[in-house]
Amino acid sequence: MTLQQEIVGNAMQMAVVNLNPGQTVYCEAGKFLFKTTNVTMETRLGGPSGDGGRQPQGGGGGGMGGMLRQAMGTAMQVGQRALAGESLAFQYFTAQGGEGTVGFAGVLPGEMRALELNGTRAWFAEKDAFVAAESTVDFGIAFQGGRTGMKGGEGFILEKFTGHGTVIIAGAGNFIDLDPADFGGRIEVDTGCVVAFEEGIQYGVQRVGGLNRQGIMNAVFGGEGLSLATLEGNGRVILQSLTIESLANALKKAQGGDKQGPTGGLFSTNVG
Repeated sequence: MTLQQEIVGNAMQMAVVNLNPGQTVYCEAGKFLFKTTNVTMETRLGGPSGDGGRQPQGGGGGGMGGMLRQAMGTAMQVGQRALAGESLAFQYFTAQGGEGTVGFAGVLPGEMRALELNGTRAWFAEKDAFVAAESTVDFGIAFQGGRTGMKGGEGFILEKFTGHGTVIIAGAGNFIDLDPADFGGRIEVDTGCVVAFEEGIQYGVQRVGGLNRQGIMNAVFGGEGLSLATLEGNGRVILQSLTIESLANALKKAQGGDKQGPTGGLFSTNVG
């Protein structure tokens, strides 16, 4: 069942979700705005992971062994989210006795997007992009690194969504949808501009230029630092026009602190 939702607003959008009786939607802690009185709210440490967000009932789940497996699974989820710097808890909202309404929003001024999962392709998103999803959508953490991450000298952490249903994400500024296949199969972007991409897209990080005069000029004075994100393949990619770092630097500058300086790049102060 597709989630009935409407994204409203301009500079700071929010999602208004209409729930059918018994239907459940969950969000990351801190993304909830409002609800009708017939919608129950429950906070859990564990997120959906293969069971549509359902919790074992009564004597089900294999007795003590089932309870132990559930506890270990929850502990693993919480541990992964802690390492990723994510919120440790999810909030679940269920309509009781009739239709209900819940509102959600991101934490930065910008757009929101509803993605529809049909079970064939997963979606990956940057940290903090997740806002809310149906209980039939499974949320996970993907630690990317190794050979791909080491090419750029760093690894990265992504949110992963699988299953069936609607997931709502948010970003900063305005969104643009691209397919690397339309641009020769590969695009290179500022590492802070990537919001989300479909499974099948290869996401990596590469150095900006070589260890020569132009490479040093790019890194020091170009405002991009040492790395760019690379996206290769055929699939949907969502980019944002505003990065958290540029927003933080602009706010600091407006308060009288010269955090970016005249050169940017390596000389910019790491805010937060």
